[in-house]
Amino acid sequence: MSVLTRVKESFDSGWFFHKGDIAIPYAVKAGMTKGLTDCGKKEDGEWLDIAYVDKEADQSTLPKDWKSVQIPHDWVVEQNYVNDPSIGSRPGSHGYLPTGVGFYRKLFHIPQEDLGRKISIHFDGIMGVSTVWMNGHLLGTHRSGYTGFHYDITDIVRYGDEGANVILVKADTTTYEGWWYEGSGIYRHVWLQKTDPLHVAQWGTYITTPEVSDESASVVVRTTVQNDSESDRTCEIVSTIVDSQGVVIASLSQEVTVPWNSSTELTQSLTVPTPQRWTLENPYLYKMLTDIRQNGELVDQYETTFGIRTILFTREGFYLNGVRTLLKGTCNHQDFAGVGVALPDRLIEYKIELLKEMGCNAYRSAHHPPTPELLDICDRLGILVMDENRKLDSTPEGIANLTSMLVRDRNHPSIIIWSMENEEILEGTIMGARIVRSLVNVTRRIDPTRPTLAAMNHGWNGGGYSEQVDIVGYNYGQRRGQDVSDYEKYPNRIMLASESASSTTTRGVYASDKVRGYCPAYDGVQMPGWGYSVENAWKDAVAYPFLQGIFLWTGFDYRGEPTPYAWPCINSHFGIMDICGFPKDVYYYLKSVWTEDPMIHVLPHWNWLGKQGEPIDVWVYSNGDSVELTLNGNSLGRKPMNKNGHLEWQVPYEPGELVARAYIGEQEIAVKEVATTYEAYQIHLKCDRSSIHADGKDVAIVTVTIQDDKGRIVPIADNEVVFSIEGAGTILGVGNGNPSSHEPDKAKRRRAFNGYCLALVQSNGEVGEVVLHAESTGLCSAELKIETNVGD
Repeated sequence: MSVLTRVKESFDSGWFFHKGDIAIPYAVKAGMTKGLTDCGKKEDGEWLDIAYVDKEADQSTLPKDWKSVQIPHDWVVEQNYVNDPSIGSRPGSHGYLPTGVGFYRKLFHIPQEDLGRKISIHFDGIMGVSTVWMNGHLLGTHRSGYTGFHYDITDIVRYGDEGANVILVKADTTTYEGWWYEGSGIYRHVWLQKTDPLHVAQWGTYITTPEVSDESASVVVRTTVQNDSESDRTCEIVSTIVDSQGVVIASLSQEVTVPWNSSTELTQSLTVPTPQRWTLENPYLYKMLTDIRQNGELVDQYETTFGIRTILFTREGFYLNGVRTLLKGTCNHQDFAGVGVALPDRLIEYKIELLKEMGCNAYRSAHHPPTPELLDICDRLGILVMDENRKLDSTPEGIANLTSMLVRDRNHPSIIIWSMENEEILEGTIMGARIVRSLVNVTRRIDPTRPTLAAMNHGWNGGGYSEQVDIVGYNYGQRRGQDVSDYEKYPNRIMLASESASSTTTRGVYASDKVRGYCPAYDGVQMPGWGYSVENAWKDAVAYPFLQGIFLWTGFDYRGEPTPYAWPCINSHFGIMDICGFPKDVYYYLKSVWTEDPMIHVLPHWNWLGKQGEPIDVWVYSNGDSVELTLNGNSLGRKPMNKNGHLEWQVPYEPGELVARAYIGEQEIAVKEVATTYEAYQIHLKCDRSSIHADGKDVAIVTVTIQDDKGRIVPIADNEVVFSIEGAGTILGVGNGNPSSHEPDKAKRRRAFNGYCLALVQSNGEVGEVVLHAESTGLCSAELKIETNVGD
């Protein structure tokens, strides 16, 4: 009989959710947890029929206040906004959405043939303090929503005829880890894993490429093998490198004896001839297949994706594979319109695609480790990553969270920096220096191949703090010229612009509106005291190579931190794009300086009823070397383009057509027309893809625009759009990018904001077709068809 190898299956479906606390007393004997995991009856006074073996195992008998949900799930985004500044760790920081306590419950079966295997449950992330019970047994409590964890459930599983299993999860977000919107619940994936007692340990491979040349690359793999058997086991460890086509490149085997109830680490070195480098343009990936064989039979197989590349940070810049590379980075939180923090994988990928299209090549996960899928996507698409530890904390719990991030993520070629902390109060103090040194030591022991960084906003030159990390991060280092003066004063310090800009803008708005909580879309016109315009921040990055580039705050708007306003504003204005991923005008500035494709962009719109004759500030972004602006065919002048800047005109308003033409020399390379539109006439639907996977998880992102009868987007339209759906899909959520909208994200209607709104359509698992209908009073309706198929 063949031996079953490793199985890792999705555990996202079949969950039920209950909002509110449930009293579950601590059990003084095993399996005796009361409440929803209560024991059943005693039989003959000898053993217990524990939790849901009887008819109560039927999910249909749950009270009505339990509802079926799909993981990932964020229940906070389903709540109503409340004008209560006490919500969050700072006033308004959680976007005025109340948190609390919620429970998740799932019934599942394990077949008899799995008896003797190791069974474990893996949570990629539960926001809040989580507690997990199974079959009446308390498995444990995890206090961070940003690190994954797992429980060995081998002993307490019921196999086959023993009965059904029930798992119960409590997510408590009555306290906060951060000062932004965090959501609540099982918001990342859950997995059920089954292995032989002899197996590769959790995150049990570590791959490095210490020597890389055009001719060859040395690949060193350290593998931790876990033996949970009751006797020593001798086995063969076979490590095989395959290329992107699955062709074997190198292989090496080694015999090892692993003591019982213990683990062993072994190191193997392989060579890849003429390696393909992982680059931003061609992010080539290899796989390491780790086989454990005993008596010629495969016992376990573990896959590790990795890339071959070199990184180097110097005083004068960053080098990827020996090539000077300017970091064009953004800082990002993890939420999105319609879903809160519970992003399906496709939405994560969509956000990265939008950033890359803008020319962004680096992503800072602020201020915590990201979901694993984001790193997989950055590996595949070619985006560099600053992976960030949540907190300056050298307690056992803090070290455990840091270790979890490092061990989980260290094989990703996209990661180039480990950030130890962000803007901690203890920066620049002696105590802070001791704590960060402990974190750095842990990091260097686990992964010495990448530099450490502290993302500091003060205290750069106090307490010996900066001397503890490899790279000193400067958040808003332009203040009082701190970054330039420190570069001159500290000749051995490697520096990086770890956070900059914080320019506050609202998409499609061109004047400050304190009542509604809007900021003008002109970059740098309105921003907090510590802020800097995106344009000036990038000019500094170009002028001062020691900054290595830049990480702008932020790529996208996010819930919470409604700077500079409070209620009714419920999300930030810092994004280059809004929370739906719709570009603001400053997006096109970055596209003009971060990409080479010919482009030109004009702001503002040209619908200014009642302002005839009044001067309108017109800005132009382009990567041409000169621009001519015309209004209704009359030239307003041709100007040389400001390098890494923009052009401005003051144009007396008259309805019609504003046209900007970009030139290189005398050759026209790009044209942008901005016209006064007619009244709203119709709805238009545009999808990111024509088909999605019929897996019950994939998502189509539908951009909804309000257009006039000539097909031009009406830039001031705010019509409410009502959605309905037929076929193999559901409406996952909606949004519009309005930072002061209190409309629900979990709905089938949304008001447009300055011409745009968003609908997220999710597969329901059936093969076929989804038809999305959109209607609005007084407008021509629209219909969109999306195919759902089995995929690859």
